[in-house]
Amino acid sequence: MSVLDNKKISFIGGGNMAQALISGLVGCGIEPNLITVADPSSDIREQLAAKGLNTVDPMADAKSAVVGADIVVLAVKPQMMKVVVGAFADALDNQLVISVAAGLSTDLLSSMLGGYSNIVRAMPNTPSMIQMGATGLYGTDNISAEQKALATAVMEASGLVMWVDNEEHMHAVTAVSGSAPAYMFYFIESMVDKGIALGLDTEQASALALQTMIGAAKMAMNSEDAPAELRRKVTSPNGTTQAAVESMQANEIGRQIGEAMQACYDRSQALSEEMSK
Repeated sequence: MSVLDNKKISFIGGGNMAQALISGLVGCGIEPNLITVADPSSDIREQLAAKGLNTVDPMADAKSAVVGADIVVLAVKPQMMKVVVGAFADALDNQLVISVAAGLSTDLLSSMLGGYSNIVRAMPNTPSMIQMGATGLYGTDNISAEQKALATAVMEASGLVMWVDNEEHMHAVTAVSGSAPAYMFYFIESMVDKGIALGLDTEQASALALQTMIGAAKMAMNSEDAPAELRRKVTSPNGTTQAAVESMQANEIGRQIGEAMQACYDRSQALSEEMSK
């Protein structure tokens, strides 16, 4: 039995992230007819209706998407949020509101919603599209234990969930997981390119690099050893792995990764400040 059983969930916006979350929810057993999606695109509405979901044209009647809902997920671009939520804010009545919009603080969201404060802010990442995501959550003081459990269940349908107790830590979540799939893709891209340069064909280099990334991640997840210890254990003295690791250390790859994450963190803060003006 799930805390989401018989709960009505409305998505404001039916784009890629919304569809990823919806796929996870349906995959976890949520009946499609309990999910409503409000999106101005008739193509998206038709696509989702064909899957058994309820759809609403927000241009015609935005309030109908939230009336009667237990959970409202805001999945629209940050720049559009104020206009979009203004069409139904006065229809909110103790629903849990979850926002997946980057850069919008709970205070700013509350202001856009006319002072409404049952808000959880979420920072998912793109692997949520294959139910392998990692999401950071932060909730206002107004969120009840039941609503916290609901938010957890909604986002867990697409992967790992971690709560933070300080909203400023959402910038760190962005640096560690929200933007991090791109770091991994960049690393894989570099490995594949060099594999080809060393004589492998594209298929061979790609398959080996991808499987190694998956295997290393699973090994780290299933091991009691920290990543540093796992690295030590596979680094034989005077061997090939040691040569590679020493090259990375000499080039300060660890420092460069840290600087990249700091740049992400700083930009996340700046975006939040820009959106607050």
